[in-house]
Amino acid sequence: MAKLKLGPIADDKPVKLTVELPAPLHRDLVKYAEVLGRETGQPNASPSRLIAPMLERFIAMDRGFAKAKKEEP
Repeated sequence: MAKLKLGPIADDKPVKLTVELPAPLHRDLVKYAEVLGRETGQPNASPSRLIAPMLERFIAMDRGFAKAKKEEP
C-alpha cells in the first residue's frame, strides 16, 4: 500500500475559493482521493477537499517560508 503524505481530512468550516486547475491535475486529485479513501478506510473525499490539506502540508514543510515568516515584523 502507498504511504501518502495526507491523512484523514478534517471536517472544518471552509472559506470558499474558486480556482481553475489544469485537467491533468484534477485527474490526479481524483485518483489521489481514491487512494486516500482506500488507505484510510473513509469514503473518497471530493478532490476539492484535498487542496487545503495539501497546501497546508506544503507550507508547513517549506523551510524558506518558515524562516521568512519568522523574520517579518
